[in-house]
Amino acid sequence: MKIHPAAVTHVVLDIEGTTCPVSFVAKTLFPYAAEHLQDFIEQNQFDPDIQNLLHELREEQCKSSQTRQDSTSPIDVSSLVTYAKQLIAADMKLTPLKDLQGRIWREGYATGELISPLFPDVAPCLHNWKRQGFVLAVYSSGSVAAQQQLYQFSNAGNLVNLFSHWFDTHQGPKQAFSSYQSICGAMAVSPDQVLFLSDSPNELQAARTAGLQTACCVRPGNPHPGDPQFACIQDFYELILTLKTP
Repeated sequence: MKIHPAAVTHVVLDIEGTTCPVSFVAKTLFPYAAEHLQDFIEQNQFDPDIQNLLHELREEQCKSSQTRQDSTSPIDVSSLVTYAKQLIAADMKLTPLKDLQGRIWREGYATGELISPLFPDVAPCLHNWKRQGFVLAVYSSGSVAAQQQLYQFSNAGNLVNLFSHWFDTHQGPKQAFSSYQSICGAMAVSPDQVLFLSDSPNELQAARTAGLQTACCVRPGNPHPGDPQFACIQDFYELILTLKTP
């Protein structure tokens, strides 16, 4: 069934379950990060950026265990790796963890071990929307670096240049309507001129509350079968977009 949203200027896309299968993240990316976590930390723990991420992660570890540690004390790499693997297994949306995972995945993409499997309709539709003049953006719980890697090393080639904006959990939680208000502010666009595509009803509800237009992606393997309160699509070809003119 074709879906005709009201005229928009911007399209913001989720990734997992929207442009690539949930299974790629859960069964490929997460295990890859967990497997390479200790080696990566041991090899890079004295890099200032990595040190900052590790300290942030240790702070979260202390909060979860309700213990106090001297922030200047050496980091227990083994303990932190165990904690991080637990977070990965639970799919926790923790910003320093997501940043760390993105750095690990970068090495996997660079060596060719990782190639992101986008759904067949994604690349043609993104190219078409870009040609028509729509501004494309990404909002995902994965770090901006991880998002860009996924689109750079995809089975459809490098699509990074199709996107004008990238947003992650630094912008705020994906289930908070204030995050979508912040995104619209960053893009300098009225919320009603933005279409948000996601497979998550909770994310879609937050975006709708913020004033964005929405469509629910019902892809193979998605945990959510769709939600009757949202317009649902099985692929991007079902979207008939009209560019809003000044």
